[in-house]
Amino acid sequence: MRVLRGLLGTLLWIVAALVGLVSLILCVTVILLPIGIPLFKVSKTLFGKSVRLMLPHAVAHPVKHAGKKSSKMKDKAKPETPEVLQKAGKKGRKLAKKQRKRLANAV
Repeated sequence: MRVLRGLLGTLLWIVAALVGLVSLILCVTVILLPIGIPLFKVSKTLFGKSVRLMLPHAVAHPVKHAGKKSSKMKDKAKPETPEVLQKAGKKGRKLAKKQRKRLANAV
């Protein structure tokens, strides 16, 4: 799957380069400037998508990856509810502080 994504990203990068070249040629001719500028924006988005395809998922979508990590950590921390921690006293407060630090570091 990773090789396929890399190959697709490479092909998309080549297409983006060709579209960018055509858009630059259109921008040089003043009459076709209104067509060249939007085409240049399209090539820019194609470059972005191609790079995201070549990168690993955690690097390409760090916000989504962090969200998954924090939800997993939150699920691990759920059994220690505030009522249980209050009954535990000093140990409970230390445990709650430790859990908050672990959750903060996971994000």
